[in-house]
Amino acid sequence: MSGTFLPEKSDINWQQVAAPQLYNNATPSFFSDLVQETLALTRRLFIQLQRRPSSLIASIIQPVMWLLLFGALFQNAPKGIFGSTTNYAQFLSAGIIVFTAFSGALNAGLPIMFDREFGFLNRLLVAPLASRFSIVFASAIFIISQALLQSASIVAAAAFVGAGLPDVKGLAAITLIVFLLALGVTALSLGLAFSLPGHIELIAVIFVTNLPLLFASTALAPLSFMPEWLRVIATLNPLSYAIEPIRYLYTHKDWELGNVVMHAFWGDVTFGAALLVLFGFAIVALVTIQPRLRQTLA
Repeated sequence: MSGTFLPEKSDINWQQVAAPQLYNNATPSFFSDLVQETLALTRRLFIQLQRRPSSLIASIIQPVMWLLLFGALFQNAPKGIFGSTTNYAQFLSAGIIVFTAFSGALNAGLPIMFDREFGFLNRLLVAPLASRFSIVFASAIFIISQALLQSASIVAAAAFVGAGLPDVKGLAAITLIVFLLALGVTALSLGLAFSLPGHIELIAVIFVTNLPLLFASTALAPLSFMPEWLRVIATLNPLSYAIEPIRYLYTHKDWELGNVVMHAFWGDVTFGAALLVLFGFAIVALVTIQPRLRQTLA
């Protein structure tokens, strides 16, 4: 007797195989999904850096060259011209650390902009991500990590040329200052990346912003050397509130949050007040870009 052979019904749920996140009873929490996505996107950026390390190498070599050349140029400057120190490398180290972190953070929007133009960002936006803000978090982690690495290289180079080395507490304070500044500038750069039409416009903003903010700060010269109008601008520049505390760490072994680090046109600025200004700058930058990010990533 012949009959039709019917295969046994498979117990495999192919829909579950195709989309396990919809059927898995042990679905990870939103937070763990967000962390996993952020780490994956951050790893992608570091892989890109590993394949093209020249940008990182150049971003470390350039500020070290500045430190060496400017330090040699002003090594015979009159005493007292740079405040309480006669070592211009010691005076300049703070400015180079801050300006390098600032420049790197200002370029934070470029990878996002290139992803937009090449279509990769659209693929991420349609992917089943737990939160599209993981794209922004990954970029911020990547840029801030680079800023801290560059700062560590400059601190080591400054110690090599005789600027000295702050103690452990001082190094922790430098790390916090660089982190707060890089966080605020990175937020603004990412906001511009989602607002401007293309990378040409973003690069134009970077060029217009970079050097003016450097020269309108206390990176290369003290406030006492500036004309009155430039002194006012420098005391309103967030870079000065990062430079002066770091400079104080290089010139004073014993420091407290109540120590005065800058004489602004409205009064004295303490170490703790400078940190609060940087913290406020980072918070304002993060709040400012929220509407644009929500509109783009919604």
